[in-house]
Amino acid sequence: RGLTNISLLERFIHLRYVDLSKNKLKDLAPLSSLTQLLWLKVDRNLLTSASMQEMPYLQVISFDFNQIRNLEGITHPLLASLSLKENKIQTVLGLSHDQLFSLQVLELRGNEIETTAGLGVSKLKKLYLAKNTIYSLGGLEEFEQLETLHLRDNKLEALDGFSDRMKCLQYLNLRSNGIKSFQEVEKLQVLPMLQTLVLMDNPCAEEPSYRLEVLSRLLQLQRLDKESVEEEEREEAKNIRQTRKEKEK
Repeated sequence: RGLTNISLLERFIHLRYVDLSKNKLKDLAPLSSLTQLLWLKVDRNLLTSASMQEMPYLQVISFDFNQIRNLEGITHPLLASLSLKENKIQTVLGLSHDQLFSLQVLELRGNEIETTAGLGVSKLKKLYLAKNTIYSLGGLEEFEQLETLHLRDNKLEALDGFSDRMKCLQYLNLRSNGIKSFQEVEKLQVLPMLQTLVLMDNPCAEEPSYRLEVLSRLLQLQRLDKESVEEEEREEAKNIRQTRKEKEK
């Protein structure tokens, strides 16, 4: 509606669900009196900051398609889902587990982030980082409860940074990065629960016997790219792995 001022909302102190998407808002200060707020959507505005007064009951926020540059000032204790898709964020610094101890889903797709190092919300279950410029993975060992990690369309050439402490990670999307060798894929052996891996559109996916080369290193996979792993395929991968071990001896 082209709104630039929402001060009228200050008097509606019992509002719980607010959608202010597709306006021209630069300031959310008038929302500070809405202390019962549970759900807030402010997509496609002109916001440059996600900072707000702490909301005691707020559980879901979406700031998609704004001009937000950092993660400072987000301190809502019951916040479970935070989306900042398609902004101008360059660093994951600024979020704190002490202030966001309920956060389980973080969506940061389509920003300008270069590394995962410093992301201070270790209780996440789902982390979406596709379409950034990430070239290094740091601090991932803290994410012991993470189940889903999206890193599609980034600049990764090495897969250092994964840890056996990531014992809940089941789904990993690495599509359209720069992974060239299967030695890098082998580093994912530290992930005990990994079931689905998306690796298509990487240089290594152009290699002959690509699927078998990956599966021989990650025998526990249930799905590679868009296809389930068949039992015959798994047996063949086991044989390749055994042959490789014998050669190494």
